[in-house]
Parts: sequence; C-alpha cells; structure tokens
Amino acid sequence: MIKSTHGPVERPDLRADCARCFGLCCVAPAFSASADFAIDKPAGQPCPNLRTDFRCGIHDRLRQRGFPGCTVYDCFGAGQHVAQVTFGGRDWRQDPRPAGQMFAVFAVVRQLHELLWYLAEALALEQARPLHGDLDHARDETQRLTRLDAAVLAKLDLTAHRASVTALLRRASELARTDPGRDLSGRDLVGGDLARANLRGASLRGVFLIGADLRCADLTLADLTGADLRGANLSGADLRGSLFLTQSQVDAALGDAGTGLPASLTRPAHWPATRTR
Repeated sequence: MIKSTHGPVERPDLRADCARCFGLCCVAPAFSASADFAIDKPAGQPCPNLRTDFRCGIHDRLRQRGFPGCTVYDCFGAGQHVAQVTFGGRDWRQDPRPAGQMFAVFAVVRQLHELLWYLAEALALEQARPLHGDLDHARDETQRLTRLDAAVLAKLDLTAHRASVTALLRRASELARTDPGRDLSGRDLVGGDLARANLRGASLRGVFLIGADLRCADLTLADLTGADLRGANLSGADLRGSLFLTQSQVDAALGDAGTGLPASLTRPAHWPATRTR
C-alpha cells in the first residue's frame, strides 16, 4: 500500500508473479537476434527455452546465454491478471482455441498495468496533492478497463486514454519538481558523458541514454519516465529521489554499491557489491 497525502491508496498487484502466469511474455511478443536476444522469435510462438510448466529453462543464466533482454522485461503483473482473471485460469496449451486472443489481450493489459504503476507513483507524491482527485479518477478508469471482457480488450484502442493519463502524469511531475532543472526530454544522449552532472529536477522523459556515463550524477527529482538506460553507467549516481524510475530501467543499467536507488526498487544481482568508481 502507498501512503499518499490524501489517505491510503491501494496499489493493485503490479509485480510479475510468474507462478500464476502461463509464460505469456515468452510467447506473445516477437524479438529479433540482437545484443538483447540470441535468436529470432515470431510473435505468438513459444521461446524454445520455455518449459512445459511455463518456467524458463535457462532463467538463472539468461545473460550468459545471450538473453539479457529477458532479464529486464517487466509485465507489471499483466501476465497473471490475463491468465487468472481475464481467462479464468485456462492456459493456451490445454485449450489452444483462445491463444491468439489471449496474446492480444496480454499486450493491451500490460499497457494498462504500466499506466497503473505510474499513477500509483504519482499518487504517492506529496507535491501532486492538487491532482489527486484527477489521478484517482484516472486510476479507477484504468482499472475498469483491465476488467473488460477478453473480446473487448483484444480490440481496445488505448490511444486516447494513454494520452490523457500521460498529460496528467506530466503535470504531476511538474508539481513534484519544485525547482525544475534542464528539459532534456526526447534527446539523443547515447554514449553521452554526464559523469557527475547536476541533473536535479531535470526532465529526462524518453531520453536515449544507452551506454551513457552517469557516474556520480545527481538525479534527485529527475523525471526518468521512459528513459532508455540500457548499459548506462549509474555507478555512484544518486537516484533515490528520482521520479517514475522502474525496475526494468534499473535492471538494464550498470551500477555498483554506491548507486542510490528508491526504496521501492531492488538492486540488480548483476551489479557488483562494491564501489567501482
């Protein structure tokens, strides 16, 4: 449960529970052979590493086997919702008839659960108090959409809903960043040298920071919504007060024992346990 300034806010189950899913993230999406995936896999086709019990056969060595992209994927709990709520526990192997629909629904519900995660984060921001009514309404509407019938969900166009929620989240970010820093949103900073940079209150929404050097950077109150942090060096960086940072972004980056993270996020196992700078 998240405590917001206007009372308790119930956060739905937005963490993946693979034991209650049917390996949907290993089947529904397509991926191509690259630095993130060792093979090509068409959408709707099970990954060859998916076992009959819907567990990954190489889960404990994905990075070593060339599948780092799998280690940073986050369904925000959409997998178990689709498996257990939308389809009532029917799996696509025992009953293949709704398989295509299930995979289409998974893609939609994942988007909705991602929005729910961001809305819960926004509701926890004290400075966003003036927006709590609107945020509550957006959260309730998003939850309502997740409960729609599978046939409706599979064809649901989220363009307008996502746009309205995104605008609301931007306003929450602006209120939280009481001393706004630089607006770098959407910039291409791939491989950029930002070591020890003062990025307090900066808008880094959608910024490409692949392989960037962010060692010892101050990212307090920086808005990191959708920032691509793959391979970015966060060693010694302070992200404890950053806004809208997700676990998958952290998992995709490099860090060390000196990297400060929000309390809600977990330090990745592949990060060294000592300071590297």
